[in-house]
Amino acid sequence: MPATPSTILVVEDDDIVRMLIVDVLQELGFSVLEADGSARAIELLEDTNQRIDLLMTDVGLPGMDGRALAQKARELRQSLPILFASGYADTVEVEEGMAIIGKPFSIDQLRDKVKSMLGI
Repeated sequence: MPATPSTILVVEDDDIVRMLIVDVLQELGFSVLEADGSARAIELLEDTNQRIDLLMTDVGLPGMDGRALAQKARELRQSLPILFASGYADTVEVEEGMAIIGKPFSIDQLRDKVKSMLGI
């Protein structure tokens, strides 16, 4: 791990699922920001003083879904890696610099996917 831990923004509308993901990422040594939906996530993404190295978002968010959020995130931060979480991972296509992890996923799967996306 680098001296400054990578910062991951986790966007998940299910409080329990979000809490579990945040806990796992923090235990793995990452700095974590969390949002319960797209509106809060966009506020964090628009804050140019806020470091964000990876966006992890549920695909099925209410209102603006994860795909629309990813598009907005890329407008604000062009090279931001984006990890989608979905119970329907095999039906989701992703662009370059984006990946998907199928729900449910193990701690090891999450760690490996995040580390590969961050290049660590």
